[in-house]
Amino acid sequence: MKKVAAWLAIGLVSSPIGVAPMPGLAQGATPLPALENPIKSEKNPPGDIPDNQVFIDYQSPLGFTIKVPEGWARREASDSVVFSDKYNTIELTVAQRAGSIDLNNVKQKEVADLERSGKAVRVSRVKPTSLPSSSAIVVSYGSNSEPNAVTNKAVRLENERYFLWKDGKLVTLTLSAPFGADNADQWLLMAKSFRWR
Repeated sequence: MKKVAAWLAIGLVSSPIGVAPMPGLAQGATPLPALENPIKSEKNPPGDIPDNQVFIDYQSPLGFTIKVPEGWARREASDSVVFSDKYNTIELTVAQRAGSIDLNNVKQKEVADLERSGKAVRVSRVKPTSLPSSSAIVVSYGSNSEPNAVTNKAVRLENERYFLWKDGKLVTLTLSAPFGADNADQWLLMAKSFRWR
């Protein structure tokens, strides 16, 4: 009996094939720490623009104004501007276009270009809409993001792309966020705030 107690004390038991460590114990090992409490989930799931987000007017030298979230990073180019916060992006590009744009144009050309050049693009809807500044065509679609520069991780995005045309100028407004983010109200606020200058 003393022999068995001695074996148990050092975490070993005898078996037909020799001496084996007892499950859950290792010689010289420290006891497992107590389980940690779950961390509370964030008020705003990844990708959600907070309900109390402040929006500011951005006046572009490219001929438009739009409300954008305060504090987001901004990157400007000769024909575009991008606002971003993690995987959330707002991108506006400007191009010359002689004729106006309509539902058939978008379905035949712009959607085809998007599916060809995007990452795993799946278009779910193409429809005309009215904004305070002008009519527009909006394309709703899913796509994969570019990999994060730090983590190299890509996520699935949901996107809305608005095509707005006036006087030979086409503005493409693309709103993107991680799939499942609840940004419908904020996206509509930004789209409705668009004004030609």
